[in-house]
Formats: sequence, structure tokens, C-alpha cells
Amino acid sequence: MPVLFAIARDPRTIFAYWDIDWRSIFGQAPPLDRQVHLRVYGSDGGQESSSAVEPMAGNCYLKVAQPRGAYRVEIGYYQPEEVWNCVATSEQVTMPPDRVSDKLDVDLATLPFHLSFQRLIDLFRASNKDALAEIISRLQGRALTEEDRALLTPEEWEILRAVNLSLDEIGSARRAFLARVDEAALRRRAEAVLGLGSTSPGHGFGGSSWA
Repeated sequence: MPVLFAIARDPRTIFAYWDIDWRSIFGQAPPLDRQVHLRVYGSDGGQESSSAVEPMAGNCYLKVAQPRGAYRVEIGYYQPEEVWNCVATSEQVTMPPDRVSDKLDVDLATLPFHLSFQRLIDLFRASNKDALAEIISRLQGRALTEEDRALLTPEEWEILRAVNLSLDEIGSARRAFLARVDEAALRRRAEAVLGLGSTSPGHGFGGSSWA
């Protein structure tokens, strides 16, 4: 079954990932331009953009106009030249805001640097309506509570094992972060990550990523 997954990378960029058997789709008649296209639609159903991509590339970054906007993505091809053939459609993805809220609300997710973004996409394919940081933060928070930990599903345990961090490591990272957090500095870092500040953070965020 063709799969198209879309998730917000930042306020104006969607990361699209597809897993499609193009040979079975095209058969003996590949499209004339030998390309497939990604169409981005806004919440009103109007098409915002279309991008030609190599079918076997497997992923692509797509720019969108509206932070906080809701979008869905279609992948397909033209055959004949002016006839659109949709192969797969993503779930709706909601873009994050392009500025930091006055209310400080942090989703803290601890991740090893070796865990690739693509691997995260594969792990959370079924949960693409929420930001990755929110999903991981909630899952790790539940794992640290004995009562909630007992209710984790086999799929959630599989995700925790793939992240390859012990509960002690996750708990220690959270306690260390909260012990040294400074709201003003945290806001400046968040603005830099979102591209709102004039400079990037002066140093790294330590041994893990957070959002």
C-alpha cells in the first residue's frame, strides 16, 4: 500500500517521506517526464504549490506560506501530460508558530545524536498529527512514572527501546535541564532555533536535543 507521511520540520517547512512501489504503480508506462510531483494543499482545499521530485528519492522538503497553517500533501504523476494521477495523500499536518509564545511551555525530549530524523519518522509514522518533540516528551514522561509506565503499549516500548536511552538517563537529563533552566535564556534559544533571533546559540545544547 502506498504511504505518504508529512510532518512539520519548522514553521515554514514540511518534511515529506514516501514508501511506494513505483513499478507496480507505473507498470510498463512511466510518466513522460519520468518524475512524480508533490502537491501541497491548504486547509481550504486550495493548492498552494507543486514540486517535481525523483520517484526513488523517498523524501523531500517542501516550503509553505503559513506558520500555524494546516496542510496536507499529495504525491502523484501526470499521465497523459495534463491528467493528474494521485497515488497517496498524507494526513493533515499543522505547522508550528513562527514566534515564541509569551507563555513559556516546554516539551522536553531526550534523544541521542545518533538517532536520525528519518528513523524518527519511521518510528512515529502512526502519530504524524503531533510534533515529534511533543510525542517523545509525552512518551518519556509517562515512562518515568511507575503507574503510567505499566500502561505503555508494546508499540510504545518498541519506540523507547529504539531511542536506546535508559530511564535513568532520561530522568537525569530532565532533572539537569530543569535545575539550570533560565526562562529568558530559554526564550532566546527557542527564538534562535525558530530563526527569529539574529544569531544562533553560542554553544550546543549538551548531549541531547530538546524542543
